[in-house]
Amino acid sequence: MKTFPLVSPLSSDQLYRTSELSDLAPEFKSTKNLSPINEIVGQERAQQAVEFAMSMKDKGYNIYAIGRNGLGKRTMVLRYLNRHEPNGNGHTLYDWCYVINFDEARTPKVLKLPAGTGMELKKDIEKLMLRLVKALPLAFDNEMYYSRAEKLKGLLAQKQESALLGLTNEAKESSISLTITPQGSYELVAMNGEEPYTEESFAQLPKKNQDKLETAITSLESKLRVIVRKFTVWEEEYSEKQLKHDEQVAQDVLAHLTDKLKDKYSSLPAVKSYLSGMHKDVIDNLDLFLEENEEQLALSYASLDKKMPRRYQINVLVGQDTEKMPIHIEETPNYHSIFGYIENATFKGTIFSDFSLIRPGSLHKANGGVLMIDAIKVLEQPYVWDGLKRALRSRKLSLSSLEREVTLSGTISLDPEAIPLDIKIILLGDYQTYQLLQHYDPEFSELFRVTADFEDVMPRTQKSEAQYAQFISSIIHGNKMLHCDRGAIKRIIEFSSRQADDQNKLSLHSADIANLLRESNYCARAVKANMIRASHVDQALHNHELRVCRLKDNVMQSFVNGTTLISTQAHAIGQVNALSVIATSDHQFGAPNRITATTAYGEGKVFDIERKVELGGSLHSKGVMILSAYLASILGKTAKIPLTTHLTFEQSYGGVDGDSASMAELCAMASAFSQQPIRQDIAITGSMNQFGEAQPIGGVNEKIEGFFDVCAIKGRKATQGVIIPQSNVQNLMLRKDVVEAVKKGKFNIWAIEHVTQAIELLTGIPSGMNVKGSGKKASYPDNSIFGMAQARLEKLREKHSRVRKGE
Repeated sequence: MKTFPLVSPLSSDQLYRTSELSDLAPEFKSTKNLSPINEIVGQERAQQAVEFAMSMKDKGYNIYAIGRNGLGKRTMVLRYLNRHEPNGNGHTLYDWCYVINFDEARTPKVLKLPAGTGMELKKDIEKLMLRLVKALPLAFDNEMYYSRAEKLKGLLAQKQESALLGLTNEAKESSISLTITPQGSYELVAMNGEEPYTEESFAQLPKKNQDKLETAITSLESKLRVIVRKFTVWEEEYSEKQLKHDEQVAQDVLAHLTDKLKDKYSSLPAVKSYLSGMHKDVIDNLDLFLEENEEQLALSYASLDKKMPRRYQINVLVGQDTEKMPIHIEETPNYHSIFGYIENATFKGTIFSDFSLIRPGSLHKANGGVLMIDAIKVLEQPYVWDGLKRALRSRKLSLSSLEREVTLSGTISLDPEAIPLDIKIILLGDYQTYQLLQHYDPEFSELFRVTADFEDVMPRTQKSEAQYAQFISSIIHGNKMLHCDRGAIKRIIEFSSRQADDQNKLSLHSADIANLLRESNYCARAVKANMIRASHVDQALHNHELRVCRLKDNVMQSFVNGTTLISTQAHAIGQVNALSVIATSDHQFGAPNRITATTAYGEGKVFDIERKVELGGSLHSKGVMILSAYLASILGKTAKIPLTTHLTFEQSYGGVDGDSASMAELCAMASAFSQQPIRQDIAITGSMNQFGEAQPIGGVNEKIEGFFDVCAIKGRKATQGVIIPQSNVQNLMLRKDVVEAVKKGKFNIWAIEHVTQAIELLTGIPSGMNVKGSGKKASYPDNSIFGMAQARLEKLREKHSRVRKGE
C-alpha cells in the first residue's frame, strides 16, 4: 500500500500568483501606450466556427452561440463580421419594395432592386405623380379639348336630329306630331290641324279615320323604337370616341412625362413592367386625377402627406444605404418585430389596408446579411420559433397576419408576394437551452448546424497576459475612461485569475472586467487622479464587496454572538470543522460548518441524517456512501462493523448538497470509531473516492477565507489553518490578508493527497495505513487511529459473539 509523508504547510508563494507582465515591454507604462486589440482573446474555437458558418452558403448553416452571459459572444461576432465580411467583394445586396398588383390589389407584388435604387424609384414615382396630378387636369381643361369634345357631341346630336327629322316629316304627312315630354321621352300625337285631338274630339271622328290614325301611330312607334335603339348605339359610339379622346389626351401627357423614367430604368425589367402597368392603370383610373368622385378621391389620397393617389406609392420595405452586409440585432423578438406586419388605417370611419401599410421585420432588414437574436427571448414569445423555422426551411419571407393564423378567421386581408430569404441567423444562448432544443426539436440540428462554443477561461501565460492587457486597453479606449498604469493592469489580471478560480487561467467573462474598469474609473475620478492605479482597483473591489455582502455579514455576526456554535481551538471527539460555500445571485462566500458523528452498537450502517430529513441532495448522499465504502474496506473486510454511525451537519436548516465534505465526514467518523479527539483549530474541505484519495472541490478560495474570518472572530492562534486537496493548490488566489498571515506563520494551509493525511493532521496520531496486513486479516499498529478503531471493533465483535453463544 502506498505510504504518504507528513504534510507541511504551503508557502505564501503558492497561495497567490502575481502578474509580472514580462511579455509587455517596459516602455508600455499604461494603456495609453498600448494599442487596443480587435480580437476577443481566448475565443479562437468560437471564431473559427463563425468563420466556417459564414463561408457556407448552403441551407441550414446557421449558428448557435453557446456561452454564459457576459462572455462577449455578441461583441466577438460583431467584430468579426465588421472586419471580415464573407464574400465581401461579390456580395450583392438588394432593396425590397412592395407595389400594388394592378390585376389583383389583394396580392401586392415585390420589386427586387439593386441596393440604393428603392428610395430613388420611390422619389421618381412621387415626382411623376405630383406632376400628373397637375398636368392631367390641365390637359382636360383647355379650349382644344373642349372643341374636340363639342365636335363629337355635335356629330352625335346631328345624327340624332337627322333621324328624328325624317320621322317627324313622315308623321306630319299622316297628321301626327312627334313631341318630347317633360320627362324626356318621345310621344306621337294625332293632330287636328294645329291642335292635338282631345279624347272627345277623337271619339267624334269616323271609325275609318280613327283606325287610319291609330295604324299610322303604331307604324311610327315601331320606327321610333328603331331610331331610339340607334340612339343608344350612337351614344355608346360617342362615349367610346370620347373615352378614346380622353385616353389619347392622357397618353400624350403620360408619354411626355414617363418616357425619361422608362429610359432611366430600362435595365431593370421588373421596374419596366411596373411602369407599363402603372401607365395602363392611370388611363383606367383618370377619375383619381380629374377629381370627378370626391368621396372616392378622398379615400384614395387618405393618410398621405403628399397629394398623390395611394395606389401608385412605392413602399420601400428595405432600402440599403451601402453595399456593406446588413447586421441586425433584434432586442425584442416578438412575431411582428421579426416577421413584419400589415397596419390598418382609419379614414372617416372606414378601416382599410393596402400594400403601402406593410411594415418590415428584422428578417427583412437583415436579408442578405446576419440577424442576431437571444435564444431564450425567441422561445418565450408565442409562434416566433415556429415562424423562424418555417422561414429558414422555405427560404422565403411570407407576410401573414398573426391574428388570422391564431383565430383561424376568414377575414379578408392582404396576401403579399413572398420575398426570397438569404440570411444567417445567430442564436445567442446558454448550454441548457441548447440541450433542450437538441432534445425536443428534431428540426433544430438541421437548421442550426454550427455550434460556436465560447470558452469561460483561457490559459494564463506571459503571452496571454500581454494580450489581456491589450483587451483591457480596448475597453478603456472604447469607453473613454482614464488609462490604467501597469500596476492596475496587473491587479485586474490577478482579479481575472481569481474569477477563473485558477492560478493558471484567466477569466473570459468580459462583462466582469468591463464593470470593474468602470468602477475603478469612478474611484480614480472621485479622488481627481489622472490615471487608474492598483489602489483604485482595490477600492472598486472593496466597494463592490460592501454592496453585495449583507448575507455574509449576517452569517459572520452569528459567529460573533455565538448563535452558530463553532470552536476554533481545543479538541473534540467525532466533531470536525468542514467548509461550505454560500452563494447568492451576485456573490459567494465561505463559512465553516460543524459536522458531528456519533456511534452506537448496531449493524454497521451509516445514517445520513441530512438525507433522512430530505435536507441532503443526491451528491451529498453519494459522498456519504463513498466514505462508508472506504471505511468498510479498511475496518470491515472480514467481519461486519458492529457500529451504527449517525452523521449530520449541525445547525443546518437549509438544503445541503455536494460531496466536498466527504473527507471531513470520514475524519469525524474515524474519530468517533477510535475515540480520539480532533483539532478544532483546523478546518477541512475536499471530497474523496473509494480508495481514500483526495479529490478537488470548488470554491476553495472562499472556503479558506471564510474560516480565516471566523478565526479572527473567535480569536487568532498560529496553529489554525485549513486542509485542502493537493489538486486544489492551482486554484488558490487568496486575499492579501490571508497570504500575509501565512507568510508570517499566523495561519496554515495544508494540501493533502489522501484522507489518511488529514486524519493524521487533525488527530496528531498516525493513521496506521502504512503497515501491510498479514494473512487474511489486516492489522494496524495499536497506537494508530485505525489500530485503535480496529481494537474497539474487535472487542464489540467478541462481546456480540459471546452474547449469541449465551455465555
